[in-house]
Amino acid sequence: MIILIDIGNSNIVVTQYLNGFKETYRFNTDKNKSNDEYYVLLQNVVKDATGMIVSSVVPELNMIFKNLAQKYLNIEPMFVGPGVKTGVQIMIDNPKELGSDIVSDAVGAMSFHDTDNAIIVDMGTATTVSILENKVIKGVSICAGLVTQRNALIGNASQLSQFEFKNPKSVIGTNTIDSLNSGLLLGHKHMIEGLVNDMIKIHKKTPKVIITGGASKFMNGILDSNYIFDEHLLIKGLYTIYTRNI
Repeated sequence: MIILIDIGNSNIVVTQYLNGFKETYRFNTDKNKSNDEYYVLLQNVVKDATGMIVSSVVPELNMIFKNLAQKYLNIEPMFVGPGVKTGVQIMIDNPKELGSDIVSDAVGAMSFHDTDNAIIVDMGTATTVSILENKVIKGVSICAGLVTQRNALIGNASQLSQFEFKNPKSVIGTNTIDSLNSGLLLGHKHMIEGLVNDMIKIHKKTPKVIITGGASKFMNGILDSNYIFDEHLLIKGLYTIYTRNI
């Protein structure tokens, strides 16, 4: 059984692969937990693992998960990064700056959506819009994520309180909750579609547009109907990368 792990700034997503993708589990990211504490949390998910691959944008946790795998599973985990074969090229000013999540997304698009040309919107703590052209990552636009925007607004406005996202019935809200949903969800829609359209104009090929990430579920039915939704694109990319390196 292969364990596929996506360590993000807000959540850690863990998926089992055994003759196909199995259950996916989501945990809060905690930089202060030890490898022993994480094993207690994850032991029922990872206990039968024979291999592990990790995409991490939280460097503080890399050694924690490496030690967990070595100590409790007796395996050497693979981390997406320099020296790992991915099948994509990176054409930006400093390739080492590019997050392993964006690389994994690109691999997932190529291997599971049969395309070498894509615009990938990954909605997490940040919303990233990356452009893949002929198997080359050309660049990324980074914005505050949908949930990050909501939490920042709530945290800095005394008369606002937490609420659940719900598809707005109208762009004009007639109460506070509807107004927040309209502003945040439709605002994010226009931001994403605007960035995507601008990228399409400079793209040499006709790209597929793929929406992924934990917050993507809030935008289903709101964004352009031609977009492809695949919440687990990164995890799929991790599996492909793993198979290319064993």
